[in-house]
Amino acid sequence: MFVRVFALSFIVAAVALVAAAVYGGPEAVVLAAILGVLEVSLSFDNAVVNASVLQRMSQFWQRMFLTVGIVIAVFGMRLVFPLAVVAIGAHLDPIKALDLALNPPAGGMPFFPDGRPSYETLLNEANPKIATFGGMFLLLLFLNFVCSQREITWLSWLERPLARLGRFNMFTTVVSLMVLVVVAGFIAPDDKADVVMVSGVLGMVTYILVDGLGAHFDNEISDEEPSGPSRAAQVVGRAAFFLFLYLEVLDASFSFDGVIGAFAITSDPIIIALGLGLIGAMFVRSITVYLVRKGTLSEYVYLEHGAHWAIGALACVLLYSTGQHIDEITTGLIGVAIIVAAYLSSVVYNRRRRSSSSGAGPDIELPTPPREYVGPA
Repeated sequence: MFVRVFALSFIVAAVALVAAAVYGGPEAVVLAAILGVLEVSLSFDNAVVNASVLQRMSQFWQRMFLTVGIVIAVFGMRLVFPLAVVAIGAHLDPIKALDLALNPPAGGMPFFPDGRPSYETLLNEANPKIATFGGMFLLLLFLNFVCSQREITWLSWLERPLARLGRFNMFTTVVSLMVLVVVAGFIAPDDKADVVMVSGVLGMVTYILVDGLGAHFDNEISDEEPSGPSRAAQVVGRAAFFLFLYLEVLDASFSFDGVIGAFAITSDPIIIALGLGLIGAMFVRSITVYLVRKGTLSEYVYLEHGAHWAIGALACVLLYSTGQHIDEITTGLIGVAIIVAAYLSSVVYNRRRRSSSSGAGPDIELPTPPREYVGPA
């Protein structure tokens, strides 16, 4: 199974490294490889959450995510999106923005000799609006997970009270709006407060819209088709399409910190697209599919919880980065540490279940892990 799932990723990575060698020689190959590793390390929690959504989709839509979705990830988020941000922010046409990216100032300076800001400088100036959009989208995703009733909880001392609060309508939306006000009023630069507010609201609207549309069409299918285990595991048609859109928006939100952080390594958009996109994003998608087909989320019951807590941490980091710089490596380590803790907790949980079922200890009835789903449903 490993070879079947990851074969395409290794082939694409090899092609990307060859393209990097042709484009910029050995140095470009090294930079592309580093960016690929950076993307995978920063986005492992993304893969876990993606898997919780992807397991409800048919094989066809899983292939769509791995093929068509990668085109959006590579050319949309890692190449077109940064260029569009710079072009709009600096009032340039896309061709001039691309020329600005491909021809940075000598010595990596933030400005050209004539005073024009570099591509990297313009993109960093746009960071507050980018980070707020992605941060608010991920914050709502996190809150809607931890504020939902579920049979199994990981951090029970915190998740259970939050689930009780989540019974109140619009609780997660109210909390998100309060957080956005705090970010705009106390964290973001004064001259960016209005932009941060608008970007944050747009991030919330995007989540609510995609989530609502997915739930609407999924409910239509529920009314038309008989329920059952097979149907609960997969959706088709319009519901699957909106799950696909949801995954793409989710991937975009996760990629914001990686795209910005890549400029600490190189400002060349071609190398960024090859490293973050063709290598990194492709492997993240393969990890997602592997988790689904291996049944890892069902086997390690707290892994999805840990991924969502890592999402909450990433949302806080993105929102805080509107006014303060945070090292991307630190961000990635926080997420990895949370997921490792969830994995170890799952191992302990499984051992206790096996011990109970084998009669090695007192009869303790542990809850059966549910097949949870968060997102449009």
